[in-house]
Amino acid sequence: MSEALTIAALVGAGLNAGVFFSFSTFTMSGLKRLAPAAGAEAMQEVNREAPKAPLMSVFFGTAVLSVALIFSQVGNLDEVAARYRVAAGALFLVGVIMMTGLYHVPRNNRLDRLDPASSQGTRYWEIYLHQWVRMNHVRTIAPLAAAVLLAVSLSV
Repeated sequence: MSEALTIAALVGAGLNAGVFFSFSTFTMSGLKRLAPAAGAEAMQEVNREAPKAPLMSVFFGTAVLSVALIFSQVGNLDEVAARYRVAAGALFLVGVIMMTGLYHVPRNNRLDRLDPASSQGTRYWEIYLHQWVRMNHVRTIAPLAAAVLLAVSLSV
């Protein structure tokens, strides 16, 4: 049971890392090359599409797996594998779920409220590109590190 839970969480963390990696490495740089209004409008549409079932299933499903992993392992912290699994679960919850909810979602919501063609929308888009992407790098590393910790936990 613990191994299956670990593998499922590992796959989920890896999928999340891949989604965030794509934004950090080419999606946002592609949007940045567009005219500011076009880039902001495209990101608004991406942000409207993101909270739908396919992404949210992986996003929150991995969060549930992380919580289950933490609770299933917290009583075994004398085992090295359990410590890796608890650390991975916590890393995913803080670095992905909390980072998204407390940092990315408020910026996405602010962008959504603006007219991309307005001067305010254009100014915010430049700020958004810099700040959002910088912190998305953190959101990329967190699930990747969690996946590595889970993989290591299977071999110790």
